[in-house]
Amino acid sequence: MAECQAQNKAKLISDVRRRFEAEYVTDKSDKYDLRDVERLQQDDNWVESYLCWRHNVVDETLKMLDESFQWRKEMSVNDLTEASIPRWLLEIGGIYLHGYDKEGNKLFWIRVKYHIKDQKTIMDKKKLIAFWLERYAKRENGKPVTVMFDLSETGINSIDMDFVRFIINCFKVYYPKYLSKMVIFDMPWIMNAAFKIVKSWLGPEAVSLLKFTSKNDVQDYVSVEYLPLHMGGTVNIIEPTFKAEENEKVDSKMKAFKKPLSVFKGALLNISPAEELYFGSTESEEKKALITLTNVTKNIVAFKVRTTAPEKYRVKPSNSSCDPGASVDIVVSPHGGLTVSAQDRFLIMAAEMEQSSGTGPAELTQFWKEVPRNKVMEHRLRCHIVESIKPTTLTLKHHAFNMSDKTSEELYLQLNRLLESNRKLEDQVQHCIWFQQWLLSLTVVSLAFVISLFYLLYS
Repeated sequence: MAECQAQNKAKLISDVRRRFEAEYVTDKSDKYDLRDVERLQQDDNWVESYLCWRHNVVDETLKMLDESFQWRKEMSVNDLTEASIPRWLLEIGGIYLHGYDKEGNKLFWIRVKYHIKDQKTIMDKKKLIAFWLERYAKRENGKPVTVMFDLSETGINSIDMDFVRFIINCFKVYYPKYLSKMVIFDMPWIMNAAFKIVKSWLGPEAVSLLKFTSKNDVQDYVSVEYLPLHMGGTVNIIEPTFKAEENEKVDSKMKAFKKPLSVFKGALLNISPAEELYFGSTESEEKKALITLTNVTKNIVAFKVRTTAPEKYRVKPSNSSCDPGASVDIVVSPHGGLTVSAQDRFLIMAAEMEQSSGTGPAELTQFWKEVPRNKVMEHRLRCHIVESIKPTTLTLKHHAFNMSDKTSEELYLQLNRLLESNRKLEDQVQHCIWFQQWLLSLTVVSLAFVISLFYLLYS
């Protein structure tokens, strides 16, 4: 029986390849990226994923391949890299892969509050979705993902049906069989009408994959170790501190800040900084350090970070992998109240993985058990503490003694005037905030009334 099924599957895959080549590629090859056409002839799993999604109906599978391949060429999917995406969009934390659900599926996070409907940036956001999905698809080769739609703190400006439809099409047409489920977190009531439309796009089979959750039950699907704090988890997501319209200016500042002062060039990874890990700075009280790893090989590189004082430091990520040519930022921060010591050391271990290897927690654990010692690259970093420079009370008093009484009085009056102006400005800001909240509430109520009336008239 199993042999018969395997033969039938092989025949279907062969039919898809033969007919696609004969009916679609011959006269319309300019519509496709030839790399996709070649992969179709070589990758059985890829063909099978389209077949399964179309219930093994070859004609429907061919139409799906045609649509998918045209989209892949239009989006230049095979050439998407981090350099293809604006840096501010990568760093804002709105779309990313992180963690696993309770079934072991990778989590694909979409934090809707960071999305504002804007024609100027919509294509970059679509490319970011395609970038993450393509990277994951090539690495995991068919393992499903769970989409985490985080709708907390969202408003009317974040409702973009075109963007939602694009995400749905990614899983319906462009990346078939990849969707495990879609977890909708904390959906505002105002979006109920919008999600009725979304359900019609998904179709009856995919609707069963929607899971509506709140803080009370989201842990039914994801453990606390992979959930952010606002979902009741333990992951502390750093909120962006800049606006999208300032992205170019901020981007250049971030690049300048992250520019390494020194780089260790290893056989597998380039590591920055090269020797010392600096905590704190003369510009801020931030007591955390950044390690940047860059993969210089043509294979995936697994890495681990160890420290001589594991009870003192939090390292994220401490055990992960890096794609060929890609970079990974590792944030090292001491636990609250603990002091960084110049005696502390960090060890970075790295080893090449085979392309077919998985990179989930279980696969990495097994990999490190089996990898030969002579295949592991090691590099050590020392700790260095940079003290902040602050004016002391003694210095201020010294300057005060050198001022005349008249100058001191003038400064005192200026300070009072400044404080008074500041109070007035704060009052004005509070009035503006109150008015905006009132206006938003009025808009929400009006929109709800219109939607309800429309629903009653046409349902």
